Amino acid sequence: MAYYHKLGNIPHKRHTQFRQPDGSLYAEQLVGTLGFSGVASLLYHVNPPTRISRIGEPVPFAPKVADNVKLAPHHLRTLQLTETGPDYLSARKTLLLNNDVAISICSPSERKMSYSYKNAQADEVVFVHEGSGVLYSQMGKLEFNEGDYLVIPRTIIHHFHFADGPVRLLIIESFSPVETVRRYRNQFGQLLEHSPYSERDLRPPHELIEYQPGGEHLVQIKKEGFLHQYYYDFSPYDVVGWDGYFYPYAFSIYDFEPITGRVHQPPPVHQTFEAHNFVICSFVPRLFDYHPLAIPAPYNHSNVDSDEVLYYVDGDFMSRKGVDRASFTVHPGGIPHGPHPGTVEASIGKKETKEYAVMIDTFKPLHLTEDALTFMDEKYPMSWKE
Repeated sequence: MAYYHKLGNIPHKRHTQFRQPDGSLYAEQLVGTLGFSGVASLLYHVNPPTRISRIGEPVPFAPKVADNVKLAPHHLRTLQLTETGPDYLSARKTLLLNNDVAISICSPSERKMSYSYKNAQADEVVFVHEGSGVLYSQMGKLEFNEGDYLVIPRTIIHHFHFADGPVRLLIIESFSPVETVRRYRNQFGQLLEHSPYSERDLRPPHELIEYQPGGEHLVQIKKEGFLHQYYYDFSPYDVVGWDGYFYPYAFSIYDFEPITGRVHQPPPVHQTFEAHNFVICSFVPRLFDYHPLAIPAPYNHSNVDSDEVLYYVDGDFMSRKGVDRASFTVHPGGIPHGPHPGTVEASIGKKETKEYAVMIDTFKPLHLTEDALTFMDEKYPMSWKE
């Protein structure tokens, strides 16, 4: 949930007559969560969104879970893969998943999508590790840059135009709504003064897309392991106005304000978003702990009921050796993990860190896919041995 926003032309009252210049009615559409009890927006279309011209054959689109993966910490190196496929969907490689979340990388070689996309069963958080461009959706245009989280609610039709240059994306697919953190909000939903970000940092679409009549338009809809091919004889970007709380928005990791303390703070202080059974956290440059005997490096801890995934964005992590940009470390529940040998002593006396990383903590076990095995660092589980 972000905050109330409106764009374009809308009638004075909901569910009342709103007519086009030719006298016909605009088609009103409610999109929202939890039946009629969650956050929602009202969209006004030139054409009924139900008017389909044809439906193509479904295309299988599901990752394969790897068999017989050892219970161990894992290190996945993905930096060397500069392109993962031609277009936005074929370039997705899912590396980790369970029934709550799927975690993928994506580096398409094509800069413009020739189709539109809708995830019919999951919200998507697209973290832009490298690249910039424009996200076009039914709700309007949204420019993005390196370091942005793009939160795209389910069912929203959209496509990307990437600018020239490298594109490297981390995609987090959530099968429950992605929301701002509950403890950061008051009873009215407003972000509190001690929240590490505010509504000013959340960027909604700012300009509607000019409607172009005619032509054939393909929308690929992801659901239950398939891409379903829906064709329309009008542009699905025919919205003349909308309002509500349900829309794509951007938030930059560079706008996250870290919470620090006299002694080492636990990972929840880095939390950025929440969903059912997992959280997303942002590690950003920050001052280290200021107790005179503080140890900045994290203490060893056992993941009793969660799997921890860390995606390394930039900078040097004082608790890890041998990781690089675009590396994943995966520490499953059931075994302890902590800083590499020598890094605890080395951290003492340091005043700050300049690291960036995205962390996903899940409360159900994650499964590695067959694609993930191609990036495996086989030496990592023994890297704590002096």
